[in-house]
Amino acid sequence: MSTIRLTVGQALAEFLANQYSVADGRRRRLVPGVFGILGHGNVAGFGQALAQMASTHGPDRLRFHHGRNEQGMVHAAIGFARMTRRRQVLACTTSVGPGATNMVTGAAAATVSRLPVLLLPSDTFATRRSAPVLQELEDERAGDVSVNDAFRPVSRYFDRISRPEQLIPAALAAMRVLTDPAATGAVTLALPQDVQTQGWDFPVEFLAPRDWVIRRQGPDPAEIEAAAAVLRGARRPLIVAGGGVLYSDADEALRRFCAATGVPVATSQAGVGAVDWDEPWAVGAVGATGTTPANTLAADADVVLAVGTRLADFTTGSRSVFANPDVRFVTLNVAALDAAKHAATPVLADARSGLEALRTAVGPWRVDAGLSERIGALRTDWEATTDALMAPSGRALPAQSEVIGAVHRATEARDVVVGEAGSLPGDLHALWRAKDSLGYHVEYGYSTMGYEIAGGLGAKIAAPDREIVVMVGDGSYLMLATELVTAVAERRRIIVVLLQNHGYASIGNLSESVGSERFGTAYRYVAEDGSLTDELIHVDLAANAASLGAHVIDLEPGRDVIARLEEALRAARGVDGPVVIHLRTDPTLTGPDGGGWWDVPVAETSELSATTAARADYEMARTRQRYYLGMSTIEEES
Repeated sequence: MSTIRLTVGQALAEFLANQYSVADGRRRRLVPGVFGILGHGNVAGFGQALAQMASTHGPDRLRFHHGRNEQGMVHAAIGFARMTRRRQVLACTTSVGPGATNMVTGAAAATVSRLPVLLLPSDTFATRRSAPVLQELEDERAGDVSVNDAFRPVSRYFDRISRPEQLIPAALAAMRVLTDPAATGAVTLALPQDVQTQGWDFPVEFLAPRDWVIRRQGPDPAEIEAAAAVLRGARRPLIVAGGGVLYSDADEALRRFCAATGVPVATSQAGVGAVDWDEPWAVGAVGATGTTPANTLAADADVVLAVGTRLADFTTGSRSVFANPDVRFVTLNVAALDAAKHAATPVLADARSGLEALRTAVGPWRVDAGLSERIGALRTDWEATTDALMAPSGRALPAQSEVIGAVHRATEARDVVVGEAGSLPGDLHALWRAKDSLGYHVEYGYSTMGYEIAGGLGAKIAAPDREIVVMVGDGSYLMLATELVTAVAERRRIIVVLLQNHGYASIGNLSESVGSERFGTAYRYVAEDGSLTDELIHVDLAANAASLGAHVIDLEPGRDVIARLEEALRAARGVDGPVVIHLRTDPTLTGPDGGGWWDVPVAETSELSATTAARADYEMARTRQRYYLGMSTIEEES
């Protein structure tokens, strides 16, 4: 067997540069780049390998992106993976200790949302020769524990490379998981700092170009026929489309299914874009942040076809939205875990192949004309309601819905709006009228504050020909804005619409709804006795963004601020590098009410009258919850 002498770091870099994904006949680099912050642990190992590769082969062999925050690097990798429909991934390399564990939150976000990222945290010495070393965790119960073990529960695959030869099976296993449509997420290879620099004779064939076929799993004919039989018996069916529709490139298959059957489509957060808003069967978002059309149809639905969705609590309204006591679920999903939910009739398959098979199996069946007419009426009423919410009001401090309206009017069909945490995802879910399958980018599975700018950067790296518009509130911005510097360094234009709310708008509204009177949700000065004053802290976010190198457009309050925002959005398209458009909004002006509910427990006893009232409302709302097993309510535990 022919071999070549390389360090583990060098072998890993060469291996990654030669991996390819193949999907529907298209071959792409699986790992085209690496985000990294080099330091104690990786600078002499994998970092040296990247430097050597760039010097020998040029920067595009394995493009290096200099991150500014380890969590932000993972968020950028998540944004990249989503925009490539999980066909490509970015790797993230960090130093030992805090540099490594800073990625744990990002790992959880990737795994929860089933998006592939490759994490390469450095680890302490495998030989233990110098133990305990800087940043090493000592555990008196075990000698082989390190802080990187924190990645185990939030990774789809974890391995620690303690000897050079272990890299071969670990790297191959990592690629398998990264290209698995059902079991993907964060893949973590912990790399002890001494092992990274250790030389070994690696087989040449391990480093040769290798293809990983992203399989399109076909359905079982018996499952298709069972699902088709349930659908043919439906009078008021509803489709819930999730992110799996987009990742499997099934949006056209969904459109053909709906055109043939007339079944309306509602979308989860991850599924927005699976169907164009202009299509007559599109009824918008469903669940806690849903639209009136979607939630009204969900309440009456006798059959729900859930395609590529986890059916999480926001989508199901904490199991309260699908109110028909006889409702049945048909689940089409590539993951067995999701296909088996809610005692469903399952179809374990890729969304595109499953929808194509279902369309054939249901034959000429089509929903009654009366349902189509009802969909049209509900859509008309909702559009009138939301048009009014998104129109300029002339208020000096506009509502968030007005800002969304301005962004919608100023963007083009292929532009991408990015959001993640706070009140923006809820308003975007209900209001955004998607015209492109990749035009809406809100990964709400983990609702990670600080995702937006980094995720927008990752989306831009994946799709440099699209305009990326990031919408972020001040609370999330203050947690993680530093990847603006990476965007500046790489001259990547992301347009950031930064809303100054002087606090947490979403949690403020939630706090009020549960009787906590917005306590601790606004940025206020603290009195000497520790109590919060009424005086707000005025953080100059525009100056902060400018100090990071972004081009800043600071919009002062005024009756014409929405018009000026639209002008700024159009002007930003001509700027070389990131643009931050800063404006102030009124956080008390909430978005549309689509009739959804979210289970947030309220204190059972309280001295606050607001809490007591909220508890009564909560107990009433809980009566609508169901297990979807034929039981009308969830019974109180004895």
